[in-house]
Amino acid sequence: MADTSSHLSWLIIRDHNAFLLKRRNIKKPFSTEPNNLTNLSSYRYSGLVHKKSLGVVPADKGIQVVYKRPKFQTKPAKATVKVTLKHRPRRTLKKLKNIVNKNRYRRDLRQAALRRASAILRSQRPASAKKGKAATSTGTTAAAAAAPKKAE
Repeated sequence: MADTSSHLSWLIIRDHNAFLLKRRNIKKPFSTEPNNLTNLSSYRYSGLVHKKSLGVVPADKGIQVVYKRPKFQTKPAKATVKVTLKHRPRRTLKKLKNIVNKNRYRRDLRQAALRRASAILRSQRPASAKKGKAATSTGTTAAAAAAPKKAE
């Protein structure tokens, strides 16, 4: 669908494509297509129909920003660019914001991209130990309860 407009492409694929997840009692179906930041099936967030699309996926200890270049729309192998960001979380989010802003790249997707990147980075943080959990492990309490008390 390289030479068709994005609106016409959306009208063709919006109801029937391989990436749709339709469920009962859900008005808006979900989408699993690549470069869809919110996983909602809508024209705005669709990564298939637009010449420019932006995606954020997890990488090892960071995120990977995937975007399409409109210049290579008819050559899919050259159209996709992947940039891996492995810095501290604040710096990673700042670099992602700069990629969107300075390249004038789909500014309407900036907030959705930042939210998705933030969620990915939050999920990659190591889990902190809770205060009460370390002192009361199940093995020590069971051993203390089973041990007989000394008679004095």
